[in-house]
Amino acid sequence: GKRIPRRGEVGLTSSEIERFESLGYVMSGSRHSRMNAVRIRKENQIYSAEEKAALAMFNFEENARKEERILKDLKMLVDRTMNATAAEKDAEAQQQSEEAARLEGAEKAAAAGS
Repeated sequence: GKRIPRRGEVGLTSSEIERFESLGYVMSGSRHSRMNAVRIRKENQIYSAEEKAALAMFNFEENARKEERILKDLKMLVDRTMNATAAEKDAEAQQQSEEAARLEGAEKAAAAGS
């Protein structure tokens, strides 16, 4: 389509503006379109930076969840191991006390038999 004359081009028709541009003159409209292109590129850079930040935040949260899950599993393993160790110690203490009682009984029987 025909473009609208910009500041400094008022009074010229769109065909005259096109003729001047084809001769190499830089009209304010073409400068305007270049500036628009620059602005759009800058906006895209900003959006990509925002997307990068959002992605980094998502990855950080995902890693934190993964680490939390690993720590929970490790804690369960430690608790289970500690409880098993405590149960083994209790069983060992029970055996020792039973053995001590048997020895006492044997010693009393030996003393009574003498």
